[in-house]
Amino acid sequence: MGMDVGAKKDGPMAGMNVVPLIDILLVLIIIFMVITPLTPMGLEAVVPQPSNQAGPNIDYKIVVVQVVDRDHLKINDEPATWDNLSQRLTDIFKLRAERVAFVEGDDSALFADVARAIDVMRRSNIDRVGLLGAGLETQ
Repeated sequence: MGMDVGAKKDGPMAGMNVVPLIDILLVLIIIFMVITPLTPMGLEAVVPQPSNQAGPNIDYKIVVVQVVDRDHLKINDEPATWDNLSQRLTDIFKLRAERVAFVEGDDSALFADVARAIDVMRRSNIDRVGLLGAGLETQ
């Protein structure tokens, strides 16, 4: 669809036809829009949260839930039960910005009990749950 103003009606048209060029450019724009990722690339940053506690310092040691056997649990070597595990974990992590805890299963513990402990920890809003095995020691 080229148009030449002032040319003879019988002669060849010397104007440039830009419609195919525009079509090619539109296709290239669509291709680059599809190829470009929509999600930003980068590292996830966790901003430290200020503590609103006016009392003594919080003990920031690693939290380890030990599954000794079917009825015995420990949170950092303190006895716990299945009934109060969720509430105690919620109390421990309510003032912490980093919500990381570990599960350690004793040799006599069943896998179902360890999985149950992990489930309770995830329901207590703990972001990351790690597993400790034999030979791994915490400080």
